[in-house]
Amino acid sequence: MESVLPLLAAVAAYLIGSLSFAVLVSRVMGLNDPRTYGSKNPGATNVLRSGSKAAAITTLMLDALKGWVPVVAVKWWGEAYGLGDGTVALVGLAAFLGHLYPVFFRFQGGKGVATAAGVILGFEPWLGLAALLTWVIVAYFFRYSSLASIVTAAFAPAHYLFGDRVAWNAPGVIVLSLAVMGLLLVWRHAENINRLLAGKESRLGAKK
Repeated sequence: MESVLPLLAAVAAYLIGSLSFAVLVSRVMGLNDPRTYGSKNPGATNVLRSGSKAAAITTLMLDALKGWVPVVAVKWWGEAYGLGDGTVALVGLAAFLGHLYPVFFRFQGGKGVATAAGVILGFEPWLGLAALLTWVIVAYFFRYSSLASIVTAAFAPAHYLFGDRVAWNAPGVIVLSLAVMGLLLVWRHAENINRLLAGKESRLGAKK
């Protein structure tokens, strides 16, 4: 039974990640479906373009929470069932993939920034704060959410490897999970990268 627990945990994490809160929150608050305007991305940044900061903040928090919950659940209670770092890394990646390819929304999900942030925070609180600080600094100075996300994704594995608390003792599976999420985040932002290079990317707070 214990041999299938990591798989069951990963499936549960994927299903939680598949909850597209950008769509659900917009429905509850009577807003347009975020997949029909702006970048058409079901994420907090695009929900902000609806003009509702409350909806955007709620979406951001819930998307982050669905990445954080599976990770900390395994960290807090998994050891009693033989679940270690490998399962922690697996459920984090599964929740992230659920957001990107949600089974409840025809596998058409968002770019995963908030969910990745939740996963990272679950891996290590200090790492989550470092990633958040990186995002805020880049977003503040350049006003591009996509650029901030790309830079943060690139730096997250490095933050983890060279952080004071885990320097050279970082579990390889966690680093691998971070690297995979980082690559997927950059790949999901390919169109944004092209628009950034062309000077056509929308800035934070802009409406479409």
